[in-house]
Amino acid sequence: MVMDDVFAVIAEATRRQILASLRDGDKAVGELVEELAVSQPTVSKHLKVLREAGLVSMRAQGQKRFYTLNIEPLHAVAAWLSEFDLPAQQPPQVLAPAVTEPEPGELVPSVPGLQNGDGVQPFGRTVGRAAERAADLLSQFPKLRRRKE
Repeated sequence: MVMDDVFAVIAEATRRQILASLRDGDKAVGELVEELAVSQPTVSKHLKVLREAGLVSMRAQGQKRFYTLNIEPLHAVAAWLSEFDLPAQQPPQVLAPAVTEPEPGELVPSVPGLQNGDGVQPFGRTVGRAAERAADLLSQFPKLRRRKE
């Protein structure tokens, strides 16, 4: 596989999410559909592209199809990136309001999963993921023709 092909395949956000999900181990199509909150045909389409690029492999087990991450094609990308002597990535700076302890008796709204262990709300990641999904959805709509005025 040519490195340019790997770049083209991993350029799409849903495919990167699938690859990231498969880092944790083999998964069935249904698990990926549930985890990524996209339709089964969409996941299957992206898995086909990833399989053709050699980034994933599939094994059938009864009615289910399980997918496994193949990192070999990513080695060429990693080698190319290493030529740039990039510094170690620093975690992004999150601008968040100061977290203060509530006063005794003060009611504090609780939303499960809204805060990490540091009390910082990970809104940036959520908003970024929502934006990627919105862009993916919009790209699936047919191009609208402008009326001549």
